Amino acid sequence: MNPSVSSRYTRIGIDRIIRLKWLEQTAYLALAGQKAPAIKTILQKELQPEFPGSNSNVRGSLDKTITILMRVWVRPSEEFSCLQQDGLELIATLPREYHIIVHWGMIMAVYPFWSTVASYVGRLLELQGRVVARQIQRRMREHYGERETVSRAVQRVLRSFIDWGVLKETSSKGVYTQGMSQDIKSLKLIAWLVEAFLHAQPEKKSVLRAILNATSLFPFHLSLVSGDQLAGVFERLQVLRHDLDQDLIMLGRVS
Repeated sequence: MNPSVSSRYTRIGIDRIIRLKWLEQTAYLALAGQKAPAIKTILQKELQPEFPGSNSNVRGSLDKTITILMRVWVRPSEEFSCLQQDGLELIATLPREYHIIVHWGMIMAVYPFWSTVASYVGRLLELQGRVVARQIQRRMREHYGERETVSRAVQRVLRSFIDWGVLKETSSKGVYTQGMSQDIKSLKLIAWLVEAFLHAQPEKKSVLRAILNATSLFPFHLSLVSGDQLAGVFERLQVLRHDLDQDLIMLGRVS
């Protein structure tokens, strides 16, 4: 694996609150054919009121947020170019209530840290029906190291989950419950989300059953599909018979 690629799985990368409406706006600007410099200028103007103040810390926070938005929908690395283009096509054609699925898939592909936080959240929801922030913090520090930057990043990703509506706050501070959940029946959308999931995995492969039940996809319920069905949608997905009743899905040719 290319060292620059493998480093995506060990660094945080995303340490800002990313609101769903900001990703939606960025995707629409890309769909409108705006060039990257113009999109950055528009986002700086539109998001400035949500980052009040003029000190360097505020400006830095706004710039870092815009960098994340741009990497997701405007300036993806070559590795994600096909995924991004197909994702934008889905946003252009799907009803708005399904856009959250596409944004979730794209941000987890570009920033595996988001996916890792989500996997622990989903696991706790399965086990105990609620999420305690300090439990997530402990798991993530075990995974990424005992650093204050890890704790801050986890807190901001959890706040993003609340903004997206996939987690709900309770009367107890730092305790959350499941928010919205959505069924996904569209084969094309499932295939695209499977590809996004694989980009968040260092091995770029997984047993299909594990993907369909992945805790990192906890806000969604994917319909049962076969590996052959998925490979028939996107040739970038390759399927191997892993066992008598299990398909192994992996990323193949990406362009």
